[in-house]
Formats: sequence, C-alpha cells, structure tokens
Amino acid sequence: MARKINLTDELKKYFGFNKFKGNQETIIQNLLNGNDTFVLMPTGGGKSLCYQLPSLLMEGTAIVISPLIALMKNQVDAMRNFSEEDGIAHFINSSLNKGAIDQVKSDILAGKTKLLYVAPESLTKEENVEFLRSVKISFYAVDEAHCISEWGHDFRPEYRRIRPIINEIGKAPLIALTATATPKVQHDIQKNLGMINAKVFKSSFNRPNLYYEVRAKTANIDRDIIKYIKSNPEKSGIIYCLSRKRVEELAEILQANGINARPYHAGMDSMARTKNQDDFLMEKVDVIVATIAFGMGIDKPDVRFVIHYDIPKSLEGYYQETGRAGRDGGEGQCITFYTNKDLQKLEKFMQGKPVAEQEIGKQLLLETAAYAESSVCRRKTLLHYFGEEYTEENCGNCDNCLNPKKQVEAQELLCTVIEAIIAVKENFKADYIIDILQGKETSEIQAHLHEDLEVFGSGMGEEDKTWNAVIRQALIAGYLSKDVENYGLLKVTEEGRKFLKKPKSFKITEDNDFEEVEEEA
Repeated sequence: MARKINLTDELKKYFGFNKFKGNQETIIQNLLNGNDTFVLMPTGGGKSLCYQLPSLLMEGTAIVISPLIALMKNQVDAMRNFSEEDGIAHFINSSLNKGAIDQVKSDILAGKTKLLYVAPESLTKEENVEFLRSVKISFYAVDEAHCISEWGHDFRPEYRRIRPIINEIGKAPLIALTATATPKVQHDIQKNLGMINAKVFKSSFNRPNLYYEVRAKTANIDRDIIKYIKSNPEKSGIIYCLSRKRVEELAEILQANGINARPYHAGMDSMARTKNQDDFLMEKVDVIVATIAFGMGIDKPDVRFVIHYDIPKSLEGYYQETGRAGRDGGEGQCITFYTNKDLQKLEKFMQGKPVAEQEIGKQLLLETAAYAESSVCRRKTLLHYFGEEYTEENCGNCDNCLNPKKQVEAQELLCTVIEAIIAVKENFKADYIIDILQGKETSEIQAHLHEDLEVFGSGMGEEDKTWNAVIRQALIAGYLSKDVENYGLLKVTEEGRKFLKKPKSFKITEDNDFEEVEEEA
C-alpha cells in the first residue's frame, strides 16, 4: 500500500536536512511501497537514513540487524538526539541486563519504539523470536549485509540464519544495505536473504576526493609515519594494523614522539576503548591506531588520512577502511605500506582453516597484491573489482596517475597469454598460466602433461612480473575474465577471442617493484 508523503518535508522535520543525497529518496519510497530493497552505497553515502526515516513514517517497529555493539549504540544515540522520545530507538544485545531488556520490550509494546537494533545472535534467541512475533513489524533492515557472504571480507556465519528467523517472526519488507560488495557478494546476499527480485540501488563506488598511494614498507616505517603525521599537524587520522600488539606498540611510539594518539582494539577494556573512540570523535585525540574493529559506522566526517600499516586481507576491507577518510568531501589521503612478506604472513594465519575458506582467503589476498603492485590507475583497479567501469585515462589523484610509468606495447604478449589459456581449456589460474609460459616443469604441469603443449615455454623471454602485468591489465580491459566461483580460473572473453583473431594495439605499464626495498633502521 503506497502512501504519498512529501519525503523532503519529513526529512527536514525529523533530521533537519533540506535535501536527500544521491538516490536516498527513491530507496525510501521503494521501501514505503512495501518492496524488498537492496542498497549498495559507499561509506559516507548516507545508508542509515534509508531505514531511519522510513521507520519513523511507517506503522510498527523496524528491526535493524547489525553486527557491532558500538555501531548500535552510536546510531541509537543519534536517533534519540533527533527526537524528544527516548524510547524511539533501542538495541538488544549481550551488553544489556534483564531489567534493561524488559524496559526495551515495554517501550516496544507501548508503541513508542520505531527502531530496534539487534545483533544476529540476539535475534536467534528463542525468547526474542517469541516476543517479536507479538509485535507489529514495519520492515527488516540487514545492515553490513556483506557479512552474509563467505566471499565478503567480514563473513559471519550467524548472518546466514537471518532469513529463516525472519520467516518465523513474520513477513514484512526487507532492505539489505552494504558499502562494499563485488558482483559475486551481491548475488550471494540476495540469494541467502531470499530477495533475488529486490530492486537494486547501486551508487558509484568512486570517491574522487580520496587520494590513494601504496608505499614500500621498509624497516623505517615507524619513522615514515611519524614524519607524515608531523607534516599534517592537528589533522584527524586512523592507522590500521593487523595485530593488537602492533596497535599498542605503535600508539606508544607515536605518543613518545609528541603525537596525540590512542590505541583501539577488541582486546582492550571496553571502558578504555569507548573513551578513546569518544575522545577521537570529540577532537581530543588526533590519531587512532586500531585493528579493523574500529570505525564501523563511526560518523566522523573530517578524517583526513587513513594509513594501512599492514596490507589488508581483501580489497573490500581496504575500500571500506579507506572510505572512512574525507566523508565530508574534503581531503582524504589513503596511504598503504606494502611488502610481499606481509602477504606470506597472512597466508600462514589461514593454515588450519577449512580448505574452501583458505582458497577464498588466498584469492582475496591475490587481488590485494595485484592492486598494490599494479602501476595502473588505483581508481580504475578498485572500481573494476566492484564491477564498475572507470573510463578516465588519468584520475589525477593517485600515486600511479601522478607519476605515470612509460607504457609499452604488449599486443604480442597478450596473444601469447590468450593462446595459453585456451590451450589449457580455460581451466587454470594466473600463476599456472605463467608457469606454462615460462616453461617450468612443475609437478602439476607434468601431472596434466602440459609440458607437451605447443605454448609451453612460449614466454621464456619475459619476467613473471611482465606476465602478471599483462594478465592484470587484460582483465581490466575486458579481454580476460576470472571465474570467481571456481578459485579464480582465467577465461577468455568474447572481446579476447576477437583480439586474438585480429590483434590491435594493447599497451601496458610495468608493475611497481616492491621487492628490493630494505633500508636499514
């Protein structure tokens, strides 16, 4: 049942904004019309408003399923600021005692609560399911929906159980929202939530104000970071590290060098952690050194730099973390320190996990390595990963575009690659294809008798680095594609077959070299 409301008036009344951002208005209207809705919107695009406003306009209580306690608290506080009624928004999670939960339930039954945030674990509790069945539910919102997919960067098994629970509680429209999803992850989410026919709203993933740079990680990294922060005085920044130990150590080093920095990770006392986060939001602290636990839903518009001390485990994670810079449209510097050794460490961490999970993890790491090592426009590579085409030749706001490398003709090399992929029946990954071209008699190649192929050894005159660059740039150009479902096997596209029949110019830039850089501390 569609209701005709002037949404701009409602936006002004409840949130004080004069106009909607991007496609917020059509998303909200679609939900008000009772339709399932899928929202892909980069960090800072205003996702939460897409369910907050409709919850105030529809009859009943909206259930928002969200993975993080800090995020819920943050959003509930924000909603209460917009309204005189404290009971307008609540959350139920493991941090509440029985008395607090009873208060939440009584506000819901009294019709005061328009928005209820729940963690997926709390949603599956029998007593909560039982209670919610007695409540009029306006719609369900699944926030951070990428957590559903094993191919996402933050997979949570309990997210896979959301649909059956919703079916138990009662039918209502469903809106799923995420800031990062490759086409594969998007399909996964829709399938798992039973919303294949949902209307999909996809905003561009391009953030023109963000500057992307990858630097070689040397023994002097701490000194490099101190120098960088000191040359950007009083600016807000986040530094991401993979381990809690490194977070603590780096925060201390920065403090010892007169930088107002604090640590943040899941192993800290929750009071101290919350204080550090609040001090950062209130500008009492300039720099937060954190594990990836920090920043989900933290609405600080003026973060001026995001530094990755260690290479992230996936490009989705990288995109989401860098996306916390420059949310106000102002300057946002995203600097990542990269060394191949870090990838080897990350692969080691995966040992002992189920084989399928290890395979997925490895593929995600390879994509990150390709991004770091490639000398193609960073924006082009990132957007291609998210299924979006970026047609500019030079974005003017990444290290590769500001210091372009000379391009070399690679028409013949691409033909050689395509021939090799076809010769092995499009059944192998990039590293295997390169071994074939290089004429390496590995046990795997011998097992398939591929050393007898005509293409075997046809690329021995070039280095692995060159072949990697050809394959990566052919993927972006659309001559090759990767079968994500099958461990990243390389396929030749229709365009690639045409190219082989009638080759034309194909220029590549050689990859960046991160290998030899080892300076003394």
